[in-house]
Amino acid sequence: QVQLVESGGGLVQAGGSLRLSCAASGSIFTINVMAWYRQAPGKQRELVATIHKGGSTNYADSVKGRFTISRSNANMVRLQMNSLSPEDTAVYYCNARIVGNGYWGQGTQVTVSS
Repeated sequence: QVQLVESGGGLVQAGGSLRLSCAASGSIFTINVMAWYRQAPGKQRELVATIHKGGSTNYADSVKGRFTISRSNANMVRLQMNSLSPEDTAVYYCNARIVGNGYWGQGTQVTVSS
Protein backbone atom coordinates (compact mmCIF):
# COMPACT_ATOMS: atom_id res chain seq x y z
CA GLN A 1 0.00 0.00 0.00
CA VAL A 2 1.10 3.51 -0.82
CA GLN A 3 -0.44 6.71 0.46
CA LEU A 4 0.00 10.00 -1.40
CA VAL A 5 -0.64 13.54 -0.19
CA GLU A 6 -0.36 16.52 -2.53
CA SER A 7 0.23 20.12 -1.55
CA GLY A 8 1.17 23.42 -3.11
CA GLY A 9 -1.83 24.25 -5.24
CA GLY A 10 -3.44 27.65 -5.26
CA LEU A 11 -4.36 30.71 -7.27
CA VAL A 12 -1.77 32.39 -9.47
CA GLN A 13 -1.81 34.94 -12.25
CA ALA A 14 -0.96 33.99 -15.80
CA GLY A 15 2.79 33.89 -16.28
CA GLY A 16 3.38 32.96 -12.67
CA SER A 17 4.79 29.84 -11.07
CA LEU A 18 3.73 27.22 -8.57
CA ARG A 19 5.42 24.18 -7.12
CA LEU A 20 3.42 21.11 -6.25
CA SER A 21 4.66 18.49 -3.82
CA CYS A 22 3.61 14.88 -3.33
CA ALA A 23 4.59 13.05 -0.18
CA ALA A 24 4.45 9.28 -0.37
CA SER A 25 4.28 6.90 2.56
CA GLY A 26 3.87 3.18 3.01
CA SER A 27 5.60 0.76 0.66
CA ILE A 28 7.52 3.52 -1.13
CA PHE A 29 10.40 1.31 -2.19
CA THR A 30 8.03 -0.69 -4.41
CA ILE A 31 7.21 2.39 -6.50
CA ASN A 32 8.49 2.17 -10.08
CA VAL A 33 7.03 5.34 -11.55
CA MET A 34 5.60 8.49 -10.09
CA ALA A 35 3.52 10.86 -12.13
CA TRP A 36 1.40 13.97 -12.11
CA TYR A 37 -1.97 14.04 -13.83
CA ARG A 38 -4.50 16.82 -14.09
CA GLN A 39 -8.19 17.09 -14.72
CA ALA A 40 -9.88 20.28 -15.85
CA PRO A 41 -13.65 20.78 -15.47
CA GLY A 42 -15.53 18.80 -18.09
CA LYS A 43 -12.39 17.11 -19.38
CA GLN A 44 -10.75 13.74 -18.94
CA ARG A 45 -7.82 13.28 -16.62
CA GLU A 46 -4.59 13.67 -18.56
CA LEU A 47 -0.98 12.75 -17.91
CA VAL A 48 1.26 15.73 -17.26
CA ALA A 49 4.66 14.26 -16.37
CA THR A 50 6.31 11.05 -15.19
CA ILE A 51 9.54 10.20 -13.44
CA HIS A 52 10.87 6.68 -13.37
CA LYS A 53 12.80 5.02 -10.57
CA GLY A 54 16.01 5.50 -12.54
CA GLY A 55 15.34 9.20 -12.95
CA SER A 56 14.15 9.41 -16.55
CA THR A 57 11.32 11.85 -17.16
CA ASN A 58 8.58 12.38 -19.72
CA TYR A 59 6.24 15.29 -20.29
CA ALA A 60 3.04 16.04 -22.12
CA ASP A 61 3.67 18.24 -25.13
CA SER A 62 1.51 20.97 -23.61
CA VAL A 63 3.88 21.43 -20.64
CA LYS A 64 7.29 20.72 -22.14
CA GLY A 65 9.74 23.48 -21.37
CA ARG A 66 7.48 24.93 -18.66
CA PHE A 67 7.04 22.14 -16.10
CA THR A 68 9.73 20.10 -14.37
CA ILE A 69 9.15 16.92 -12.40
CA SER A 70 11.72 15.91 -9.82
CA ARG A 71 12.15 13.37 -7.08
CA SER A 72 14.21 14.52 -4.12
CA ASN A 73 14.15 11.23 -2.27
CA ALA A 74 12.17 8.01 -2.17
CA ASN A 75 9.08 9.67 -0.76
CA MET A 76 8.88 13.15 -2.29
CA VAL A 77 8.04 14.18 -5.84
CA ARG A 78 7.63 17.76 -6.97
CA LEU A 79 6.25 19.49 -10.03
CA GLN A 80 7.68 22.92 -10.74
CA MET A 81 5.28 24.82 -12.98
CA ASN A 82 6.44 28.00 -14.71
CA SER A 83 4.85 30.30 -17.26
CA LEU A 84 1.40 29.18 -16.18
CA SER A 85 -1.60 29.96 -18.36
CA PRO A 86 -5.34 29.72 -17.70
CA GLU A 87 -5.31 26.48 -19.72
CA ASP A 88 -3.30 24.91 -16.89
CA THR A 89 -6.21 25.35 -14.48
CA ALA A 90 -7.14 21.92 -13.15
CA VAL A 91 -7.04 19.60 -10.19
CA TYR A 92 -3.58 18.05 -10.14
CA TYR A 93 -3.19 14.48 -8.92
CA CYS A 94 -0.12 12.58 -7.85
CA ASN A 95 0.09 8.96 -8.97
CA ALA A 96 2.38 6.13 -7.92
CA ARG A 97 2.72 2.93 -9.90
CA ILE A 98 3.91 -0.38 -8.55
CA VAL A 99 3.83 -3.75 -10.25
CA GLY A 100 0.18 -4.57 -10.78
CA ASN A 101 -1.30 -1.53 -9.10
CA GLY A 102 -1.47 2.22 -8.92
CA TYR A 103 -2.30 4.75 -6.23
CA TRP A 104 -3.73 8.27 -6.30
CA GLY A 105 -3.60 11.26 -4.05
CA GLN A 106 -6.63 13.37 -3.27
CA GLY A 107 -5.66 16.13 -5.67
CA THR A 108 -4.77 19.78 -5.31
CA GLN A 109 -6.46 22.64 -7.15
CA VAL A 110 -4.43 24.92 -9.39
CA THR A 111 -6.20 28.00 -10.72
CA VAL A 112 -4.52 30.39 -13.13
CA SER A 113 -6.22 33.74 -13.67
CA SER A 114 -5.85 35.72 -16.87
